Amino acid sequence: MYSDPALRREQTRRSWLTSSACGPGALALASLLQDDGLLPQAKAALPAEMAGRSLLSHFAPKARNCIFLFQAGAPSHLDLFDPKPRLKELDGKPLPGEILEKVRFAFIQKEAAVLLGSGRQWSKHGECGMDFSDTLPMLAACADDILMIRSMHSEQFNHHPGQLLLSCGRATFGLPTMGSWLNYGLGSESQNLPGYVVLTSGRGSSGGTSLWSSGFLPTHYAGVLFRNQGDPVLNLSSPEGITREQERRTLDALKTLNRSRFEQIQDPEINSRIANYELAFRMQAHAPELMQISGESQATLEAYGIDRPQHPRATGRGNVANAHLTYARNCLLARRLVERGVRFVNIIYEAWDQHSDLDQDLAYNCWVVDQPIAALLRDLKQRGLLESTLVVWGAEFGRTPLGENRKGRAANTGRDHHPASFSLWMAGGGVKGGQTYGSSDDLGWGVAEAPVHINDFHATILHLFGLDHLQLTHRWQGRDFRLTDVGGQVISSWLA
Repeated sequence: MYSDPALRREQTRRSWLTSSACGPGALALASLLQDDGLLPQAKAALPAEMAGRSLLSHFAPKARNCIFLFQAGAPSHLDLFDPKPRLKELDGKPLPGEILEKVRFAFIQKEAAVLLGSGRQWSKHGECGMDFSDTLPMLAACADDILMIRSMHSEQFNHHPGQLLLSCGRATFGLPTMGSWLNYGLGSESQNLPGYVVLTSGRGSSGGTSLWSSGFLPTHYAGVLFRNQGDPVLNLSSPEGITREQERRTLDALKTLNRSRFEQIQDPEINSRIANYELAFRMQAHAPELMQISGESQATLEAYGIDRPQHPRATGRGNVANAHLTYARNCLLARRLVERGVRFVNIIYEAWDQHSDLDQDLAYNCWVVDQPIAALLRDLKQRGLLESTLVVWGAEFGRTPLGENRKGRAANTGRDHHPASFSLWMAGGGVKGGQTYGSSDDLGWGVAEAPVHINDFHATILHLFGLDHLQLTHRWQGRDFRLTDVGGQVISSWLA
């Protein structure tokens, strides 16, 4: 269809926006190129039909920013959000053989597997009467703002594939993550910080950088990992003796060379390189202020638990490098980031892979995250930001109702990976809080009502941001890709 090699190589959303069928698309493209410093600034009137929404959204959005609380390793929903009295009654008994016959596990030995009831105490919270275990008392107090989804399911039962599916819509390397898609579709509201920031606590996820990659999208849309100490980004500060004016002249020379090269080969990654250099230059002036939380009130710092002492029974894989302090700080930084227009903030805490010592280790992990997350929700709400900020708690899958009986272990004290049914929750950003959606069966084995696949979850999130998941595409290697792959349905009952 395209005779020009450059067009065959790169038919992107931006080029689609310039087509005659797209009305305000030329304005959107000009705005993006001006932001990247590739066109001079010019004033343009916003068409009446675009009032109330972003130039690049498909319809009026409910959310502007997202904070994704990624609990890597997969917490046990059966001990947090989904009480199962029947499972407790049948503790120690086997499942029928026909259920186990075609199921794959990461570590469970099928022939000797038995059910493991939860030892947690459960109660209902808020006017909505939402169920929480005793592990998350502060979060439970926010129940009326939370949409609890108990019917998630996935086809991936190992960590990295499951994390890729949750992040990218498919368990495949080289794909853009959700944060990249949102910034690609809508752009960033921040001129001086990345549109997509990643904050980590503890040991870091097994998926590593593949969980914040831009994939085949320009690298300008990739997540930027902020460090927990020193400069937020390595080598952000100028070397000693180099003035800002000298650095500006150097960048201008590089820009001239890069633009010349772009004119020759039309590689869009060259424009990404220019944009990344310019963003880094602006960040030198603005990122230090972001990281300085000393200006926050003492009440705010105490609410997040910024300086709280370590738990007296700190234990397990979650107790790494003062994770309780970095997690609290990251939640506060997430609020500061969305205030400054960052589109997508991903907070990763890898600690939840409890194949053993479930009761003890899960309780500690929940202590690490409970206070900061509850403070984040209350802080956003008090500042009028929760309505436009979507907060998501999620992981790659859940845990089995069976105890893990890995060979060489004397007792069942943990749970294996379980993608057939699990829970996650959302708050703010246009979702209807105070409701529990879907259900698992009496044992928590499978979905009993209103199943939700990861692609449905992604389609609904894009909808909250004013994006039609079927239209947000990028042509690569001869076909149009999207976050939801070939599936996905918007779940309208989640919408406020």
